[in-house]
Amino acid sequence: MTSVISALRKQIATCEATLKDLRQQLAEAEHNQREQGKIVPQKRRLATDPVNPMDHDMNFGVPDQFRDEIFSILQQEQTAPEAAGTVAEEAPKWPLKKNEYKRYGRQLIMPEIGLKGQLRLKDARVLIIGVGGLGCPAAAYLVGAGVGTVGLVDGDVVEESNLHRQILHSAARVGMTKVESAMVSLKSLNPNVTLVPHTSRLSPETAIPTFKQYDLVLDCTDTPASRYLISDTCVLLGKTLVSASALRIDGQMMVLNNPPLPAGDPNGGPCYRCVFPKPPPPESVVSCGDGGILGPVVGVMGVLQALEAIKVLTHKPTTTPTDPPSLLLFSAYSNPMFRSIRLRSRKAKCAACSTHATISAEALESGSLDYVQFCGSLLPDNNPLAPEERISAKNYAQLRSGVNPFTGTVSKKESHLLVDVREKVQFELCNIDGSINVPFSTVSATRGPASAVEEEDWTKMLRQSEKPIFVVCRLGNDSQVTVKKMKELGLDAGGKRYIGDIKGGLQAWRSTVDTEFPDY
Repeated sequence: MTSVISALRKQIATCEATLKDLRQQLAEAEHNQREQGKIVPQKRRLATDPVNPMDHDMNFGVPDQFRDEIFSILQQEQTAPEAAGTVAEEAPKWPLKKNEYKRYGRQLIMPEIGLKGQLRLKDARVLIIGVGGLGCPAAAYLVGAGVGTVGLVDGDVVEESNLHRQILHSAARVGMTKVESAMVSLKSLNPNVTLVPHTSRLSPETAIPTFKQYDLVLDCTDTPASRYLISDTCVLLGKTLVSASALRIDGQMMVLNNPPLPAGDPNGGPCYRCVFPKPPPPESVVSCGDGGILGPVVGVMGVLQALEAIKVLTHKPTTTPTDPPSLLLFSAYSNPMFRSIRLRSRKAKCAACSTHATISAEALESGSLDYVQFCGSLLPDNNPLAPEERISAKNYAQLRSGVNPFTGTVSKKESHLLVDVREKVQFELCNIDGSINVPFSTVSATRGPASAVEEEDWTKMLRQSEKPIFVVCRLGNDSQVTVKKMKELGLDAGGKRYIGDIKGGLQAWRSTVDTEFPDY
């Protein structure tokens, strides 16, 4: 990061020095021009006189009356445009600059874009929220297409794990904010586009003043709470929204609030709440960090967002829907990979875009709308387990080495069970020696205590032993839920058997115990 900043500062210093030199040259040229226009007393050039290359021959040996008349004509010619009140520079002959015809030529010659479409793109202002797997390809294609102003919103920094899919970032810019990193790449792609950075996370308080500056919004985020916030803001301000998401090998995309008519107008396009009135259950929400993502999958969805944005921007705005709203589904390993589901129009009782709307700009800006609470949380509080139900990674390592950190008595790793609740594919990547894999998806699918005949295989396996159980996951969240679930299923033998989790999960294990444990 330091090297990138240093290089940028050197470029700025070089440009400033060049600009200073050009200004000096301009001042000298203007001074010389004024000197040429001065009327000086008649004199003859002598052989001994110093030669001024800027002197005009009419300064020497020409009758005053004739010389004055000639200079008067010359001065009239020089000042005529300004005296007539016309602009010194001629009006551009063509609506686009010469280099713009060259740069955008391949799309200009298409009837779907043409000159009018390109001019609409040049005048457009697009806001991209999230400069990650979706936002990077979307931004690259919109900037490449010549969208006049592009705003970038993201509060995160570039991490090495981002690089396999977030194409605007690079290894040299790890640690730099994603917005600043993206701007470096986008400026080199098309210096004609104006880029506006927003380096803070979007919040209900900042959404409306941020969105007001733009014509179209792209939702490239990865949480339900942000999707509802973005959609509600677009409805309140009358902005069309292109929303997409991707996870593992699947993706989905839709154009919402198109046309962006006032709440209650049935001709307006549906919003996110019309399609998903209720958020998904918290336990079903999986991030890319937990569930994984194939780079080209999220890339495809980001490119499609850019395509839909260009289609919206290059067509004349209308008050009636041009195409029926639809949800585009993509699955990389299916045949066919794409399918489309037609969506209904605006929901009659939608909380955002119907005549019964309850969401207002005042509520949004005051912060009274809690989107995180609306979408729910997998963990009801920060510490769902009691302190005695948790053990640090460092203390657990001591227990495995032969000493119980709580009693000081000799212990062995065979004296307890270690249950790893990551999914099988993650467990196979790396695991703590001796751990047992019970995927969290399997734990979550178990509905409650059952008869011995119907009992799940994993609970039967754990009931065969009376040893204490320690649960570990990747970050220390799923493990806490699993401990509570195990106790609900009676695996703790009514409190006689210890069940607890390792605080911070394998991330804490890596940082405090085994630094060679893989980080993925």
